[in-house]
Amino acid sequence: MAAIVWLVAGILLAAAEMLTGDFTLLMLGGAALVTALVGGVTDASLIIDAVVFGVSALGLLFLVRPMLLRRFSIPPPTPTNVHALPGKTAKVLEAVNEETGRVRIDGEVWSARSFDPAEEYAEGETVYVMKIDGAHAVVWKGP
Repeated sequence: MAAIVWLVAGILLAAAEMLTGDFTLLMLGGAALVTALVGGVTDASLIIDAVVFGVSALGLLFLVRPMLLRRFSIPPPTPTNVHALPGKTAKVLEAVNEETGRVRIDGEVWSARSFDPAEEYAEGETVYVMKIDGAHAVVWKGP
């Protein structure tokens, strides 16, 4: 009878894994299924079932789960194009104020305006790209 309980618990844990996607419940469900198999074949006591569950759960969680996470994890997206520009440094080519200016970012010349309308940056200064607003780089000298 205990093997059936372990079997049902294993199936329910494996099914609940669909809600999390973390492979933890799947590993615990697998441990419950192993325990159901051992309990069904040997008709062992509850203490033996608990030991089998604990050992198999630890083995699955610390040996199999990391391999599954490495295999199925999705790497973070790499920003490209204009999404990669914020945070980069730029060299001021023409004085930048709240309306006009030009900067060089990674070898490309961009129209620019200052992040703080009260500030103006002279030619040759190094500034940071705060964001891209249309065809303009919004730059700031920093604190």
